[in-house]
Amino acid sequence: MPKNKMHKGFLKRVRISKTGKVRHRSAYHKHLSSHKSGKRLRQLRKDRYMAGSDAKRMEKMLFRRLRGRNQPRTAIRRSPSPQQKAEMRAAGKD
Repeated sequence: MPKNKMHKGFLKRVRISKTGKVRHRSAYHKHLSSHKSGKRLRQLRKDRYMAGSDAKRMEKMLFRRLRGRNQPRTAIRRSPSPQQKAEMRAAGKD
């Protein structure tokens, strides 16, 4: 059965943080900036995090789970640290 491919165009426009949030560039910043105020341009310079509802739509394009701005950190499954792995192995042997 063929594998699902991630949407390459979307991947080029966003960065996914370690915690699963989606960072993207602000709209309205590339051109026609002469009539925009300095304050507005400074705010547009910042990278934004995608809202939870939008991140949920993007999950379908990427075929993976993402964490939106509104979701708790507990929604992400973490890998155990090397110390925790050793403790689990020791508990398994006993």
